Amino acid sequence: MKKNLVLIGYGGIGSRLHVPNALKSDVVNLLGIYDIDPEKSKKATENGLYAYPSLEAVLQDERVDLVTIATPNDTHLDLVVTCLKGGKHVICEKPAAMNTEELAVMIETAKQTGKVFTIHQNRRWDQDFLAMKEIYQSGKIGDVFDLRSYIHGSRGIPGDWRREKAHGGGMVLDWGVHLIDQVLQIIPHKISSLYCQLDFLTGAEVDDGFKLYLTFENGCQAHIEVGTYNFISMPRFYMRGRKGSAIITDWQQPTKIVECTEWTEQSEIVPIKTAAGMTKTMAPRDGLSTKEYTWPIPAADVHNFYRNVVKAIDGEEPLAVRLDEVMRVFRVMEAAFASGEKNEVISLSL
Repeated sequence: MKKNLVLIGYGGIGSRLHVPNALKSDVVNLLGIYDIDPEKSKKATENGLYAYPSLEAVLQDERVDLVTIATPNDTHLDLVVTCLKGGKHVICEKPAAMNTEELAVMIETAKQTGKVFTIHQNRRWDQDFLAMKEIYQSGKIGDVFDLRSYIHGSRGIPGDWRREKAHGGGMVLDWGVHLIDQVLQIIPHKISSLYCQLDFLTGAEVDDGFKLYLTFENGCQAHIEVGTYNFISMPRFYMRGRKGSAIITDWQQPTKIVECTEWTEQSEIVPIKTAAGMTKTMAPRDGLSTKEYTWPIPAADVHNFYRNVVKAIDGEEPLAVRLDEVMRVFRVMEAAFASGEKNEVISLSL
């Protein structure tokens, strides 16, 4: 049965993502929005949406089953707790909180009220991520020992509050929360250590990029990198296994796989010449010992996020984005900040 939804926060992601998705959804019915900014409420009304006059009006409306919170990060705690205690199920935009302490309060409130609470980790439905997860699980390139995830741009931190520490700005919290979550969904092992380098290329208040190195207890390593001062981008994903490599150059492209079928080549290695000499080490394989193909782009439907939440409310299936997984990502981010500030490797079992 459809659930009645109210969006709290009619800013960029609220108006451009949540509203269009809700209007097209087969499981939620958008009753309206609430925003503390009168101009945003006016804009919503002009766009044919009902604008609630206050948060109290949202909570007093017995028709409302579910709220989605899409406001600046520092406002999430009060809104989540208030809405849960007000009898509403809650979806919160990422990152859910400013730190693990705030997140713990939210989780405890959800337990006490018996309401469904989850985080909008919508990039679990990105097709590039799903392709890498499928390849890892397929074993096609053998045991994976290296995974790299890059997001690069050249415009610095996008607008307003995301540049301010008080509001929870910066790229670790903005993009890191997604990419860390994706890597932890791909590699099913505990992290044994991490090291992080934070970038402050366009300002000193919050990180505008970072390089995060994770080492897992099985020996696999992951490199997660976000840059906002990159005029040439690295591939979206790169994965190496004992039997081959996989690469996604762009998130709209299929994955290229080169599978090693024979470690020892059947023909003599022909050196390649460089300006200063020649090398056998970096010479390409003869093609008889490898097999090259593309991995199909997986099917994905962003509406499955809301479908899962509605089924969880009805008790039909567990949440896809579990709160213990959200907490784990937060702990990784906090360790990353500590590593970046101290410029040291952090040992942990997480």
